[in-house]
Amino acid sequence: MLRWLIGGGREPQGLAEKSSLQTIGEEQTQNPYTELLVLKAHHDIVRFLVQLDDYRFASAGDDGIVVVWNAQTGEKLLELNGHTQKITAITTFPSLEACEEKNQLILTASADKTVIVWDCDTGRQVRKVSCFQSTVKCLAVLRRLDVWLSGGNALYVWNRNLDLLCKTGHLSDTGISALIEVPKNCVVAAVGKELIIFRLVAPSEGSLGWGILEVKRLLDHQDNILSLVNVNDLSFVTGSHVGELIIWDIRNWTVQACERNFWDPSPQLDAQQEIKLCQKPNDISIHHFTWDEENIFVAVGRGLYVYNLEMKHVIACQKTAHDSNVLHVARLPNRQLISCSEDGSVRIWELREKQQRAAEPVPTGFFNMWGFGRVNKQACHSVKKQQENATSCSLELIGDLIGHSSSVEMFLYFEDHGLVTCSADHLVILWRNGERESGLRSLKLFQKLEENGDLYHAV
Repeated sequence: MLRWLIGGGREPQGLAEKSSLQTIGEEQTQNPYTELLVLKAHHDIVRFLVQLDDYRFASAGDDGIVVVWNAQTGEKLLELNGHTQKITAITTFPSLEACEEKNQLILTASADKTVIVWDCDTGRQVRKVSCFQSTVKCLAVLRRLDVWLSGGNALYVWNRNLDLLCKTGHLSDTGISALIEVPKNCVVAAVGKELIIFRLVAPSEGSLGWGILEVKRLLDHQDNILSLVNVNDLSFVTGSHVGELIIWDIRNWTVQACERNFWDPSPQLDAQQEIKLCQKPNDISIHHFTWDEENIFVAVGRGLYVYNLEMKHVIACQKTAHDSNVLHVARLPNRQLISCSEDGSVRIWELREKQQRAAEPVPTGFFNMWGFGRVNKQACHSVKKQQENATSCSLELIGDLIGHSSSVEMFLYFEDHGLVTCSADHLVILWRNGERESGLRSLKLFQKLEENGDLYHAV
């Protein structure tokens, strides 16, 4: 009922998908997020959320507007107008510890080929840069060097005052899709299916200006790279459009581990359906990662996979976690995971140990056994059985947050204030812990009665 009250519901993507999708009943006893607050300020798709501090966040999207919100009350604090087209990237630029002014800055990039620096305490536009030849698709802040980078058809390096320090030549018409910092003053840029390592050269006695050098190109991916993140002090990870997961050594940029072809030819499908499944690369695109000390949690097509860094194989998966592609995934406390999808759903999962059954070892790895050659169904069934035995954990659905009527782009988690989601339905929703909110309301009522003296009259 709730989904229709606030703007519509999700339609099933097909009978096959619906039958394999895990569901949960109305009584979601392990789901704490039983209250919601709908925040309205945007007029188009809301694609980005960024946390500013313990109680504030900003939202941005295709209407070119940035809105700063209070995560505790849902109050709109500021509306930042300056872009004429959709926002393509957003990040925060914290103030220096030594700086007297502690104002938090926001950097936004837009399809109007500009970058704006905002003071998110006052809403003031600090400066606007309009020298780009193409849309800036990603932004990265290197706090140790106190510079920030913008990536489009070329890579630009800027200081805090928005002075251009150096830039590369034209790299690609497709542009840089993601940037991360790695040791030795280097950055990794995803450009199509390549990773390019650049080194920043700071001014020294022998040189007055900054420089940027291309150090190496990594060509291990077979298709465009969609995801690029640091997972710890030793590794970074990339994921591609055709389901390639590669873990890299962060210091020498060599491959530590690799998993490919995140798809499973189910025995229920006939040969024609199996071929059709293989021809849908969108079903295995790796859109997003999150991680902890032990695992990488991977959004692959409509599914979720848990890859253990030490064992170097998948220990748990939900092959059909949503009806459509999973766009964002993040960890919650207590071994929980949250995911959102193009189908408008937000789901909470718990990673649980499961009883191991004896099985023969699988020498070719969890997913690498699926080649592109012809495989008979008996062999597929045997391998599938070994694959199931190899997974030592399971992802169990414990919550289904129904509130958005269109694709949910991403979310934020606040320890004290709950979850925030944004969507193509133009809405931002603040999901709250119902039990906690009820306790806070009771406490406020008790305090008010005590202040007015009504509490003693009641006694």
